[in-house]
Amino acid sequence: MENNNTKFIKTDNNIIINEKAIVWVKKMNDCLDVCIKSDGCTHGINTHRICKLNSPEGYSKLNKFF
Repeated sequence: MENNNTKFIKTDNNIIINEKAIVWVKKMNDCLDVCIKSDGCTHGINTHRICKLNSPEGYSKLNKFF
């Protein structure tokens, strides 16, 4: 059965992440680095990138919080 409350975001490398799994987001110019690991991430190493140019829908959805 489908859960209509679950929302997903597509990253630049075509990985789909659940919005509820996001631990933190860091904005860098026209890109966002997203951590979904519950024990934290090292910036730029195990984060997911969402850029305005490559993933405009996901970028807009998260960028509204900045």
